[in-house]
Amino acid sequence: MSESHEQQGGEPACWLHQVCEECGKVREDASRTACEHCGHDPVTPRPVPAAAARSGPSRRRDRDPEGRARNARPRDGLGRPLPYGQEGVERQPEGVVRTPDESLDEAQQLLDDGMPFHAHEVLEDAWKTAPEAEAPLWKGLAQLAVGITHLARGNTTGGARLLLRGTANIDPYRSSAPHGIDVAGLADWARTTAGEANGPAGTGSSGTGSSGTGGTGMGAADTRGAAERPPAAPRLRAGTARPR
Repeated sequence: MSESHEQQGGEPACWLHQVCEECGKVREDASRTACEHCGHDPVTPRPVPAAAARSGPSRRRDRDPEGRARNARPRDGLGRPLPYGQEGVERQPEGVVRTPDESLDEAQQLLDDGMPFHAHEVLEDAWKTAPEAEAPLWKGLAQLAVGITHLARGNTTGGARLLLRGTANIDPYRSSAPHGIDVAGLADWARTTAGEANGPAGTGSSGTGSSGTGGTGMGAADTRGAAERPPAAPRLRAGTARPR
C-alpha cells in the first residue's frame, strides 16, 4: 500500500519553511545546512562571546514536545523573521482541522486583509489533511498564497514562479471545481499576475542583492523598510464579493 501524501512528507507546499531565520531569504540548496545567502547555519552553534557566557545561559533553541526544532522567533506580517524581543504578528495556529468551506472562508478573509502568509498557513493545513484526490488542489492553493507573499516581499521572480507552480497543481481541477473553487479564474489570474511581475513593468527581482548567488531567483528581496502591499486578492470561489 502506498503512503499518503501526509505520511510521505515530501516537499513543503511552498518553501516558506525553507526561509532562512537570519536573513529571510529562501534557501534553495537542501544539501547544505548553512544558508547560501548569508551563511547562517542553524545546526552549528555560534561562538558565545566571553561576556555573554559569564552573564548566564544563552537562549536555547525552541523545540516542540517531540524534540523537533521549531522557530519561535517573531515574524512580520509577511512571515519574515524579526529580531528577538521585537513585537511580531501572531501566526495562525498549526495543525487545525477545518472543513473545506471553513478553510476557504478563512483563507479568503486573510487574503482580503492583506495577510497572504497567514492564508498560506490555513491552506497548507487543508493540504495536509485533504483526501488524496484533492491534495494537489490544496497544495496549489497554498502555493498561490505564498506566491502572493513573495510578490509583497518584493521577490517578483520567486513570486511569479510560485504562482505558476500553483497553477499547474490546480489546473487539473478546472472542470470539476471542487467545493465551488474558481479554478479557472484563479489559474487565469495567476498567469496574468505572474506575467505582469516578470514583464516590462515588473522588476523581475530575484532578491539576491549583492550576494551574487544568482541561480533560481527564489531569494526574498529585502524590502522591510518599504511600504508593502500584496497584489489584489484573487477570489477563491466565484461569486464572493471583493471587500469595499
